[in-house]
Amino acid sequence: DTYETKIGPRNGANVVARAWSDSEFKEWLLGDATAAIASLGYTGRQGEHMKVVENTPSVHNLVVCTLCSCYPWPVLGLPPTWYKDPAYRSRIVREPRKVLEEFGLEVDESREIRVWDSSAEVRYLVLPERPAGTEDLDEEALAALVPREAMIGVAVL
Repeated sequence: DTYETKIGPRNGANVVARAWSDSEFKEWLLGDATAAIASLGYTGRQGEHMKVVENTPSVHNLVVCTLCSCYPWPVLGLPPTWYKDPAYRSRIVREPRKVLEEFGLEVDESREIRVWDSSAEVRYLVLPERPAGTEDLDEEALAALVPREAMIGVAVL
């Protein structure tokens, strides 16, 4: 019940949708992610110290844990198998563009890629860019657009 109804990627998608819909919440999220996320009820083990990094037209962020598989369970649920794979953990740091291409994501050469290494001290969540043409959607509809992979940074919307 916990993994089906209380934690998982839909929680993170709700965080993203709120940030897209509420500029004050977005500012808070980028400044104090732990508190902003907790205000939505998403707290707990592996989510005690959160940081949110925002994708922009000039910067693409992605997340890894090079030491093990530190992962923000309260907002993303169970980590995908590939996230824990030693090959992903080492290669994404050394050759992020190539690994992203293997995920089907080509990031323009003019766009900087920043790799964030999660640890026991801090877990990261990517705030994807809001898709064009979604200005009239409510938070629930926006959240439905956000896959877990976009909040890790290996996909875009």
